[in-house]
Amino acid sequence: MADLPLSSDASADAGAISVFVMAYGGPDKLEDVRPYLLDVRHQRPTSDDLVHEIAQRYAQIGGRSPILELTQAQATALQQALDKIAPSQFRVWVGMRHWHPFIKDVLAEMERAGEKRAVGLVMAPHYSRMSIGAYYKRLEEAGSSITIAPIERWHLLPGYLDAVEDRVRTALARFPAEVRDQVPVIFTAHSLPEKILTWDDPYPRELAATTSALGARIAPQPFDFAYQSAAMTPDPWLGPDAGQAIARLASEGHRHLLLAPIGFVCEHVEILYDIDVEFRRQAEALGVHLERIKMVNDHPAMMAGLATLVQQRAVEAGWFSIEPEQTTAR
Repeated sequence: MADLPLSSDASADAGAISVFVMAYGGPDKLEDVRPYLLDVRHQRPTSDDLVHEIAQRYAQIGGRSPILELTQAQATALQQALDKIAPSQFRVWVGMRHWHPFIKDVLAEMERAGEKRAVGLVMAPHYSRMSIGAYYKRLEEAGSSITIAPIERWHLLPGYLDAVEDRVRTALARFPAEVRDQVPVIFTAHSLPEKILTWDDPYPRELAATTSALGARIAPQPFDFAYQSAAMTPDPWLGPDAGQAIARLASEGHRHLLLAPIGFVCEHVEILYDIDVEFRRQAEALGVHLERIKMVNDHPAMMAGLATLVQQRAVEAGWFSIEPEQTTAR
């Protein structure tokens, strides 16, 4: 296993509360694509054609996924934000759902370090049983003795909305001034199978709430929402797809579009390939100037907001109390 990506010194105060930051994971090199896909697909047989196709995508974005480094940078920023509002009270760890360092391995490291309790934080703002719920299922399956206080959603966290709004406004400045206020912003998130609708899964509602909140912030800028990155399965997935939205807006005469992913918080294959390669190729063929926002990554506003959320969750769990003189960051 790679060196554990701790954001603070492992010899810190034994009374510190752990924060377990989790993300999807991705292959470190092209040779990792097959075992990575096996984990994603729950060890189901994976055809050579599928492995080759996914490997080709990674080859076009540098031969690997940058998600671990970007998540580590978020963890470091979160640690710094927590230290500002509660010095030496929290200790941040990082684990991946589908690649190294695996969630179960990091939990084992935490146990060896004497950790007893942790606030769980998935680096995805919107809850679905198939997404954030799956992370906490992995935690349960690990059989760890560590008590987890889960954060399940943060789709309306002010710091997150501030960060996305900032990225949108910065990206809009790249368009010619004479058309800038007419450029439609297409907010996107990862599609999921339509079957989640039979569970009354909150994922679509939370995405709609985020889209509405951001639309109000950038008004009167036109905006839309679409899903992206549906998996290659015969089952129907949530739509409309972002490619369909691009085609529709182009047919309506729009020649400038901005994609703003809200269901992702850092650059990885769904951004670097699905948007930067596939959707840009489509837009060029349609005569459309397509841009996307820089992902929020470790934007200070979002990390400060998440630090406050972590602190509040620790208070709810009865692990932490806020002194009257303490101030919280937003």
